[in-house]
Amino acid sequence: MPVGPAVLDVVPRLHELLAGDATYLPVPADPDDPTSTLLRDALGADRPIADDAALVVATSGTTGTPKGAVHTARTLGASARATASHLGGPGNWLLALPAHHIAGLQVLLRALAAGFTPSVLDVSARFDVEEFITAAQSFDADRRYTSLVPTQLLKVLESSSATKVLRGFDAVLVGGAATPAALHERAVDAGVRIVRTYGMSETAGGCVYDGVPLPGVSIRIVDPDEHGVGRVILGGATVAHGYRNLPDHPAFAAPGWFRTDDLGHVVDGVLSIVGRADEAITTGGLTIVPQVVEAVVLDDPSIAQCAVVGVDDERLGQRVVAVVVTAGDVRPTLDVVAGRVAERLDRYAAPRELVIVDELPTRGPGKIDRRALRTMLGG
Repeated sequence: MPVGPAVLDVVPRLHELLAGDATYLPVPADPDDPTSTLLRDALGADRPIADDAALVVATSGTTGTPKGAVHTARTLGASARATASHLGGPGNWLLALPAHHIAGLQVLLRALAAGFTPSVLDVSARFDVEEFITAAQSFDADRRYTSLVPTQLLKVLESSSATKVLRGFDAVLVGGAATPAALHERAVDAGVRIVRTYGMSETAGGCVYDGVPLPGVSIRIVDPDEHGVGRVILGGATVAHGYRNLPDHPAFAAPGWFRTDDLGHVVDGVLSIVGRADEAITTGGLTIVPQVVEAVVLDDPSIAQCAVVGVDDERLGQRVVAVVVTAGDVRPTLDVVAGRVAERLDRYAAPRELVIVDELPTRGPGKIDRRALRTMLGG
């Protein structure tokens, strides 16, 4: 998949994909890109596949070996129709994400399914706000949509001109990583029509919008604790048929259902994600979910972004470390951050170390790379 406007060169192949006339594995266009080689080898490009398979899209999981979710024209069509129904009707889209990931690819497929040619922003080097403004002004339709990750949204909101342009979209999907509450409120206050999305490669991208499942999507919470928090299971017409070359994978044990690694609960029909089961930190014999701590840390106006990780510790097993990006000239202190966490949660959840960085490492479409952070911190 090329980057920038060159991605439109593959539109004929994407039409074949939507029609179920061919099967594609999107990879970066550069043949020397190690990601491209890894995906081709791990996911069996040019090897036989089921007749109804239309797309094998790599997951952005935390392990070093990628898995490939296998979608059909039906699962992709169901996703496009459900999204359009929820947002108020089909429209054209601005692509501001890498197109070989499910979030970016779905921007293209939704536009094509609605009969439009999407506008494309080149993000191969970085997300440029001025280029975003130009791209957003270069296409028109009765309804206009785009999809951003939280770091992109933050950059847009820091520019009054870009914010004004973003207000012109009928919906701005924000996913790829959890959207901090303060960032969401800032966008809403600015008049941007924000829609927080939840989903993954295995569900054809976002399938839960603002906590509410799209038409045809179902949610189950299994093994809930006393607070109703348990493993999130997603079902419906958008769910992949399994993983490429991994038959009988437990994540797809029940047909039409996908067992996520996320922990969450449903209240009054609205899903809230608490964190990931595989990212829990065990410190002093107690277990904490990083995202719960991050939500408290981000209440500090001097902090723009935060990632909480567990680093190996001889005495505690793991110690809690908060890695943050500052929001201004005021530098947060460990005492203040740890004190707030201890007051709101408990002292065992309070960070024992505060690290300030210029930016957080990411993987896939804007997700925090916690493994890279732990490596950076020596644990």
